[in-house]
Amino acid sequence: MTICKGCGAVLQSTDSTRAGYTPKEGSEYCQRCFRLIHYDDPVLTLDTGIDQDSVLQRIADMDCMILWVADLFDFEAGIIPGLNRLVGDKEIVLCASKRDILPQTLNHEKTARFVFARLKEAGIRISGLVLTSREDPECADEVLNACRLACQGRPIAVMGRANSGKSTLINHLMKKKVLTESRYPGTTLDFNTMEIEGMTFIDTPGIEVRGSLLTRIQEADYKTVIPSGRIKPQIYQLRGDQSFAVGGLARIDVLGCDGATCVFYVSGRLKIHRSKVSGADALWEKHYGELLKPVPVSPETDVYSDRKEFEKMDVVIDGLGWVCLSGQISSVRVKVPRGVSVTFRKAMV
Repeated sequence: MTICKGCGAVLQSTDSTRAGYTPKEGSEYCQRCFRLIHYDDPVLTLDTGIDQDSVLQRIADMDCMILWVADLFDFEAGIIPGLNRLVGDKEIVLCASKRDILPQTLNHEKTARFVFARLKEAGIRISGLVLTSREDPECADEVLNACRLACQGRPIAVMGRANSGKSTLINHLMKKKVLTESRYPGTTLDFNTMEIEGMTFIDTPGIEVRGSLLTRIQEADYKTVIPSGRIKPQIYQLRGDQSFAVGGLARIDVLGCDGATCVFYVSGRLKIHRSKVSGADALWEKHYGELLKPVPVSPETDVYSDRKEFEKMDVVIDGLGWVCLSGQISSVRVKVPRGVSVTFRKAMV
């Protein structure tokens, strides 16, 4: 049995619709990984990742420590409630990835404080935290040192939500591109073992992200929604009832504003359209799918609302980014595609 070096799927040449297919005998990579690497084309759609329970149960049955990778930009989607219980109280080192995506105003110390506060609220205990950035060559050594201290000779299972950056991290640790990296969730399809500096690392399939906007849009729109570089905050001053359309993907109504500020932290490729709440329905109906784009695959929506409880409050839409609200605001109403998760939290920035 030969497995794909990129995603861990068993290589086969009989069914082009199944994972691991390659038309070329002796290939090291399946057709999907080959096209992801060379053409950024996923070929096979597995956009929601692998079932969480099956991945976590397999990790729980192993004698290992865990290197948990969570994307700082999409941190709420990366949180796994009850993680310690689900993996059998194993040692966990958290690698908070993509720090280079965050605004420059959010330094290392502020980011770490935010992560520990959110983990405490979620009831998750970790043995160590490493903040990683693609721009910092020393991050790989920090991760390896943290793993060496925690693993005590045991294998290291690398786990996290789909598209959290696990395969990218392992390639950095190996100092070469072996595993397939892409913006498409669900790139790693099976457990994949490798040796790095005397330690055994096991890359695991990305766990499904049930509430992410990324599972509600066309793959062609990932390039628009997922940031490719550092986020540049988009700032608006508010009075009265204001509404914002983020493409055709989300609508945010900010009510009772008096000297308030709204700051968007989303991909720069997404267009934000502002209007009064009184005219927001007409704007949406007239321009949906044209001026307001991209749009989700289904028009069905959910609506969330909350009063502003913190001096500065983030409204987080899984897979899309977040909006920071400050000043005098009475409440906020959020309309998103059906099934997408929205979190109201104390401001990250």
